[in-house]
Amino acid sequence: MSETRHEVLYAIDGAIARITLNRPEKRNALNDATIDGLKHALHEADETEAIRAVIITGAGADFCSGADLSALQKISESSITENLEDATSLMELFAQIRRVRVPVVAAVRGRALAGGCGLATACDLVLAASSARFGYPEVKIGFVPAMVMAILRRNVSEKRAFELITRGGEISAAEAERLGLINHVYEDEAFEIETETFVRAFEKVSRSAVMLSKRLLYHMDSMTFDAALEAGAQLNAIARMTEDCQQGIARFLKK
Repeated sequence: MSETRHEVLYAIDGAIARITLNRPEKRNALNDATIDGLKHALHEADETEAIRAVIITGAGADFCSGADLSALQKISESSITENLEDATSLMELFAQIRRVRVPVVAAVRGRALAGGCGLATACDLVLAASSARFGYPEVKIGFVPAMVMAILRRNVSEKRAFELITRGGEISAAEAERLGLINHVYEDEAFEIETETFVRAFEKVSRSAVMLSKRLLYHMDSMTFDAALEAGAQLNAIARMTEDCQQGIARFLKK
């Protein structure tokens, strides 16, 4: 099953939904149509009960280079109200990724810069080819990687986040992994196979348990320690009543 939109490709491969940014000639730069396409594809994946994980990747050599020239031109000519609406659309995409019930995995080849790096950072998991590059170069043109900052400072230390967003440089995949910005780095020639193996592992664990775990992890943001423990206890009780847990316990007891 697949659906093609010019800017974004969406396909289902077994229990995996694949979303591909499809503007290779523009280094998969973000524009209104691309952001809308991503939202639509994520919604489709979230509504499909058979899906266990979602992969976001880019066609061609790069993952995503951020906003394209037409988007930057639009920013320069828009009013504050129009720019706020535009920024809110990207904010909604980042928030939507966290609301998708199953894991959303960024598979990064080539460059993930500016909004493209923000898109990868917004995903639950990030896998990268060894030659991939990451960075937030917005400050070089007087811009601010503002919305992704809420996610970035939850992924890396405050000092590292400060460096990444104020110096505007690029870092390697190995450095990004060391900082905690991404999960795993694979050699370029093995990237597709390793990514497939990693994501397919979600087919072998309980879908409901993974969904509840994702929900609880993000729900705990900004909670006090006691409140987080209480939320965990409540969700623990809910998990015990799911069909997956009941069947899993039954299988274990039969061993």
